[in-house]
Amino acid sequence: MANPHLRALLRWRKWAKKDWAIAAVGFTLIVVFALSLISDSRRRVNGSVTNPSFGLSQNDDLVDLTLLRNAKDRGAFCLDGSLPGYHFQKGFGSGSNNWLLHIEGGGWCNTMSSCSQRKMTALGSSKYMDRQIRFSGILSSDPAQNPDFFSWNKVKIRYCDGASLAGHPENEIMKGNKLFFRGQLIWEALIDELLSIGLSEAKEALLSGCSAGGLATLIHCDAFRGLLPREATVKCLADASFFLDEKDILGNNTMRSFYHDVFQLQSVMKSLHRDCTTAMEPSRCFFPAEIMKRLQTPVFLVQPAYDFWQIQHVLVPEGSDPQGHWKRCRLSISNCDTDQMDILQGFRNSFLKSLSEFRPRREVGQFINSCFTHCQTWMSETWHSASSPKINKKTIAVAVADWFFDREVVKQIDCPYPCNPTCHNMDFTAIY
Repeated sequence: MANPHLRALLRWRKWAKKDWAIAAVGFTLIVVFALSLISDSRRRVNGSVTNPSFGLSQNDDLVDLTLLRNAKDRGAFCLDGSLPGYHFQKGFGSGSNNWLLHIEGGGWCNTMSSCSQRKMTALGSSKYMDRQIRFSGILSSDPAQNPDFFSWNKVKIRYCDGASLAGHPENEIMKGNKLFFRGQLIWEALIDELLSIGLSEAKEALLSGCSAGGLATLIHCDAFRGLLPREATVKCLADASFFLDEKDILGNNTMRSFYHDVFQLQSVMKSLHRDCTTAMEPSRCFFPAEIMKRLQTPVFLVQPAYDFWQIQHVLVPEGSDPQGHWKRCRLSISNCDTDQMDILQGFRNSFLKSLSEFRPRREVGQFINSCFTHCQTWMSETWHSASSPKINKKTIAVAVADWFFDREVVKQIDCPYPCNPTCHNMDFTAIY
């Protein structure tokens, strides 16, 4: 097996089931690239694109990794003790005083074992991070790909703490296994550095993130707003980050239990709203629905109603299906039978019910499509291109810009699967 991406996938699968089952959105992102390498074809099932070539075009920008200069003095370290990093591209023209920050995704680690595994990857150590990455989608400098934000100062924040930039060091040394739980310190040191190079003078700013990075965005959204000039327009965007506190198909609270373990291991409570942690079991305040109830800053939610990561790890985690009845359905929504689709529609309904509380709030934008996918803002194919997913003929990029610049109230809610022929529905059967 020559493909290094596939070798990486097999290493992930050797983890203990509990650690692997939810900890690795980073695994999911590797899968996306693996699929694009395995197949050049674009097949259509029920009118939807499967195995899309999520390519990075030649127009996308290669941007260098910068390690935080002040990290060591601040005690802000990745899981393994290495320095955190980010990629910065300076704005130009009309975007010179505007800033877009994007926090990458990568799941969480909930045990010493899974965090120790994680510190041997780019999700736990800057030693393994690419020294250059391509900026595409919401970070692209190509106006054809990114018509409203292409000229802004753009920052991709690397994620290496395993707790959505919210961990604290109280439980660091356990059983002689040294790990650094410094997510909150990473966030603070990074923002201070960005403030020193121009963020403090921002006229417009958008803090965004994908998956676990989107959860970090929600956690730090109000604090980010408070650090910038009062007259600045400051908003937040969370992509594929509205994780549900929902029972799995066996009736177990798998996600709630997992979040509780992350919360306890990395002492996350200090980063969450005290009004929440004193009102209920504190670890439940790690869920986006509880965070959003207390947010004061405008926020936009980009979310697939059939988020494959949540279907695979929240609704049907591996241990919940010992007979493998759900195996084909978990890998491709086009394989789901009638009974399974009824359950997936119920999951969608639970998601929409959770969102309904925020629907009356004008400042909360929503783009909820009916695709079997995960993060959609960081790739040109799904952010803004001729073949991008659309609702009412609008791409995600157009909807986000309409909301950010107050062109209109944006509450785009798609019809149920399989109604949207513009979806990029992922199909993982080729690698299993």
